[in-house]
Amino acid sequence: MLRRVALALLAVAATGPAFGQAYPNKPINLIVPFAAGGPTDVMARILGERMGKELGQQIVIDNVTGAAGSIAMGKLARSAPDGYTIGIGHLGTNVVNGAIYKNLNYDLINDLEPIALLPSNPLLVVTSNQIPAKDLKELVAYLKANADKISGGTAGLGSGSHIGALAFFAVTGTNYQLVPYRGTGPAVQDLIANQIQIMIDQSSNSLPHIRAGKLKVYAVTAKQRTAAAPDVPTTAEAGFPGIEVAIWHGLWAPKGTPKDIIDKINAAAVKALQDPDIRRKLEDLGQDIPTPEQMKPDVFGAYQKAEFAKWKPIIDKAGVKVD
Repeated sequence: MLRRVALALLAVAATGPAFGQAYPNKPINLIVPFAAGGPTDVMARILGERMGKELGQQIVIDNVTGAAGSIAMGKLARSAPDGYTIGIGHLGTNVVNGAIYKNLNYDLINDLEPIALLPSNPLLVVTSNQIPAKDLKELVAYLKANADKISGGTAGLGSGSHIGALAFFAVTGTNYQLVPYRGTGPAVQDLIANQIQIMIDQSSNSLPHIRAGKLKVYAVTAKQRTAAAPDVPTTAEAGFPGIEVAIWHGLWAPKGTPKDIIDKINAAAVKALQDPDIRRKLEDLGQDIPTPEQMKPDVFGAYQKAEFAKWKPIIDKAGVKVD
């Protein structure tokens, strides 16, 4: 009798869906490490909606701000590895923070599972409309002459805008006061209002305001001009070679998330970025779309480790550390 019951239970289990096949059966929480309205948040919402359709469940945005994204990534690392909490981050949050923060209570490389590389974009050198400089050389001269009067915004210590500012300082010899914000969105609003005067900002965040005439742009931090703003010269063309910073984004899950779940989320991300409407939206914001090969979890993981090896000595040399 017991044997027949056991066999019956096994038969039921065999006909039911496997764990990976059942996923997802409820909404997925997507942690975003910056405030609503910033470039990472915009990307998360564009991709999240499309990925949700692929997965058959809503992806709910959870903005967790503070400490340049380290609070959000810490929350992600401590979440259950069941695929129902994932996170979006970028070069700053998932590479640079590992070199800047001495006492992170998680390991950016070993406590998170890479899911997929997402689009990247260069930075733009932008100012409020109150700055009189007409080109990058004039801007650098103006900054040097008014160093004690100029403030520049960042999305926090270790953010892409902070990294871009450090690279800008190193090449141009300028040094203005850096003001950290809880995300790029609030910072750019103060830039428009001339509460701060300059940012080295992600093109996806700045371009709409540039097109609306609310900000001035001087150069793009890339080897080539961006298709979204072909009239904007590169920093090298503008007279300052060496300022080349691109902010790539990615998706991660807590360590231990099953591989079949990682692969399913990856497939949804790849499918989303193959959608012509999604591609157009992101490319209009100055984003470069990765290939499906670059998006593979293992390929992305290797790339993240290589980026850490590249940026750690740069950060160490700059002496930027937080206890």
